[in-house]
Amino acid sequence: MTGDLLCDRARELWVELAVEPVQFSSSAGAVNVVASPGSRLCPPLWTGIVVLGGAGIGTVPSMEAAQLLADAASKLSCEELVQEDRLREVLPVLDVLGPASLLYLDRAGFLPMPEGAAAEEAACGDGQLAALLVRSGEGDAGESGLEDITSPAFVLRESNDVVAAAGCQVWPRSVAHLSVLVAPGHRGRGLARGVASAAVAHALDAGLLPQWRARPHPSKRVALALGFRDLGSQLSVRLDDAVSPAWAHETVA
Repeated sequence: MTGDLLCDRARELWVELAVEPVQFSSSAGAVNVVASPGSRLCPPLWTGIVVLGGAGIGTVPSMEAAQLLADAASKLSCEELVQEDRLREVLPVLDVLGPASLLYLDRAGFLPMPEGAAAEEAACGDGQLAALLVRSGEGDAGESGLEDITSPAFVLRESNDVVAAAGCQVWPRSVAHLSVLVAPGHRGRGLARGVASAAVAHALDAGLLPQWRARPHPSKRVALALGFRDLGSQLSVRLDDAVSPAWAHETVA
């Protein structure tokens, strides 16, 4: 345990998602690795690395990949393991997702935004909410995860059009994973903070732990403005584990 209850709760989530037994080390900077083909830290047959509170866990699809990642962890700090450029120096990386910052919030740290009071709960099947997803494009809509929320959607409208929306998907360990989307042409006006504030308040009232996973920097700024704490990072990589494990023991220039 880290002595930080917020970090400990966040770690409990990722330990469960690892599927196979693994724990965050009590030693700062250490990363514990486990072979877990069914891991939910990453896409199937990929390698997932999560660092929270200065220690990490890694899941891999095979024992060959476990040896590769464990050797990389002996050469790099846990923070370097979630940096794509450093990881490519010591591992045969074929593809990368991330890194993404992992931010969490408890009620004591919540900084609600006044704009959140104007957000309304969208009715089930709201056509304007669906229109927002279409206007935002497949990439932004998919990145937001808004289609996967299990909570109500909280929206802001202009001329009856939904221009911003947020909600949560309930994950294991009573975690509420935030999803936020603002229409193109309406960004940079604080709308994301408004709808996210309403969604966070709903999650906290339900006794859930809000989680914000941010890749673009503007997304992280919104989370920090609401009081979220940046506790670590997540990175997923697809390794060429057909490469001999001896490759990982070569000296890094």
